[in-house]
Amino acid sequence: MKPTLEINDLTISYRYDKQWLWAVRGFSLKILPGQTYGLVGESGSGKSTIGLAIMRHLSKNGRIDSGEVLFDGVDLSLLSIADLRQIWGNQMALVPQNPLSSLNPSLRVGEQIAEILRRHGGLDRRQANDKTISLLHDARVPDPERVAQSYPHQLSGGMQQRVLIAMALSTEPKLLILDEPTTGLDVTTQAAILDLFRDLMRGHETAALYVTHNLGVVARICQRVAVLYAGEFVEDASVTDLFYKPLHPYTDGLLRSVPKLGDHQASIELQPIPGSIPSLHNRQPGCVFAPRCSIAYDRCFEERPPLEAVSDGRHVRCFRWSELMSGEISLRRPEVQRETKKEQASIVTDHSKPVLDIDKLQVHFRRSRSLTDLVQGRSGDVVKAVDGITLSLQKGQVLGIVGESGSGKTTLARSVVGLVSRTSGEIELYGITLPPKLSDRPNQTRRMMQYVFQNPEEALNPYRTVRQTLSRPFVTLMGKNKNEAESEVYQLLAAVRLPEDYAHRLPSQLSGGEKQRVAIARAFATSPDLLITDEPVSALDVSVQASILNLLMELQSNQDNNLIFISHNLAVIGYLADLVAVMYLGQIMEISEASSLYQPPYHPYTEALLSAVPSLDPKQRQVPILLTGDVPSQTQLPAGCPFHPRCPRKLGDICKTKIPPWRKTRRGGRIFCHIPIDELEASQIESVAREAVNIGDIGSG
Repeated sequence: MKPTLEINDLTISYRYDKQWLWAVRGFSLKILPGQTYGLVGESGSGKSTIGLAIMRHLSKNGRIDSGEVLFDGVDLSLLSIADLRQIWGNQMALVPQNPLSSLNPSLRVGEQIAEILRRHGGLDRRQANDKTISLLHDARVPDPERVAQSYPHQLSGGMQQRVLIAMALSTEPKLLILDEPTTGLDVTTQAAILDLFRDLMRGHETAALYVTHNLGVVARICQRVAVLYAGEFVEDASVTDLFYKPLHPYTDGLLRSVPKLGDHQASIELQPIPGSIPSLHNRQPGCVFAPRCSIAYDRCFEERPPLEAVSDGRHVRCFRWSELMSGEISLRRPEVQRETKKEQASIVTDHSKPVLDIDKLQVHFRRSRSLTDLVQGRSGDVVKAVDGITLSLQKGQVLGIVGESGSGKTTLARSVVGLVSRTSGEIELYGITLPPKLSDRPNQTRRMMQYVFQNPEEALNPYRTVRQTLSRPFVTLMGKNKNEAESEVYQLLAAVRLPEDYAHRLPSQLSGGEKQRVAIARAFATSPDLLITDEPVSALDVSVQASILNLLMELQSNQDNNLIFISHNLAVIGYLADLVAVMYLGQIMEISEASSLYQPPYHPYTEALLSAVPSLDPKQRQVPILLTGDVPSQTQLPAGCPFHPRCPRKLGDICKTKIPPWRKTRRGGRIFCHIPIDELEASQIESVAREAVNIGDIGSG
């Protein structure tokens, strides 16, 4: 079959300080019609550079030094801009990571799609409008007529991404370049988007290059995968071969860095790849991965390994791949045995005095009044971001909070530390009631509670050095003088595995993972009794993520403090947490110990979240429970059970009209649901068994 895209020996360079430095070297790839090809690697490996080079959209300081980019047999590097414009958006389309930055904020989304259809499809205005509605419907957009009349900012992130997909597929392109299109989405939205990609691309025989660092997504949607490291193609295989038997140490390291559903830090330690990816200025001769490789020997540092064919179109760039394949050598490092944590009381069964006690917490916001509200004399809508949460946390426990975007996780966390004022309810720390506002809390209380934000870029002052940033808590919260504070900085840097000379660097001189380490060091500076981390690893590469998770666990264990970890990644939550609270529309749907979260019975919402998590096993054909519609508006919460409008297991009117009771499971968890525990467990076990039978039928067929 003739490939849609064929890249041959592509080398790309960027100009820095009056010299050209290669960013991608000797890269080759073929994508067939209807095939989705994954491209994985850490940040800085050159993935996005390849995508931009295919589109001929490199920055002004970038260039293609050599090689070919053949699209339907035509070398794109030889075409004029005028010729490329006939291809862009017509035969080739890009779906970027951030849909909002790709949509025109001043145009309704329907008009943005219709404009493409008029320009590239030759449709008149009425035909383009009708086709737009049809495309939105195909992209599983509920109420497509209403969405077509909406502006981008009026849509959720998942809905914006669906619109962008409809736009990208509007001209039925032959090639899609997907650059991390689901990275910022929660698991349920991600599952819906991935299924949508798969169905639409199969229907149109569209070839796709899927750029990502999420290995679970690759296992779910791709047929083949290429692994890129420091600008070099190091391994390429079918998804099944690569995930079951990686032949390059870097691929193996990526797979070992990812927690799986059911893993827990009490017994398993993630194994991140030591070191970091070299900069463009520091690419050494020999194998680019040798400085981080556990099986490298002298030849690896002196010679560049060739890209060798293994079998069935598989390729690997490693001198020792045959030894790995035969089992003569192994990349498996000794399992790190963690000390068993002291027995901890469950918040479900223990009633001793907690470190943190939250009782009937509500956080409501009043929206600004629209012009219509002003004319009609109405007050603004009230957003019920957190609506009656009660929970406790015992000494030394790690609480994971999980839920879709908009479920209230961050608002709950910020109200605990006083960054958001609560509307009602009480928050106690060691039995002492905390004032709602941070400004009203004494320094001693502030010292006892610290917060790590999702984006360290925004949390670190760009004009302060690391030393100045880390010394500040000692001065403002611990009462130490400047010299005493600065002497503590180097101990903090050592604790988060950063060299002493980093004390003199600015945030702009640090990588994303290094910035997050500095933010964590600052939070632990005051030895807080309670640390809250809000999605601290969601934007990080898998190896950096593993390092940060291990670091958090080590520091938390050494200081014996409490940790609240917020995420929409259930595998990460399950790995870190002792207890897990599942939030939806500002309320808790389920709370249980992490060890029992993955076994029935669980709340139907938890069931949907678990089903949507991409597995690292390509042979495991997951059937995600696709929830209908978006999360309802928090200004008009549903009556009865808040989850009933989207619940696939709802009983009927009782779910619509009556608030559910809390039901206790045999393992000590609690579920907020009308369905009796025995019935819920039986139906969920039956669903798992039925899915297993279906998978067996598919496999035998």
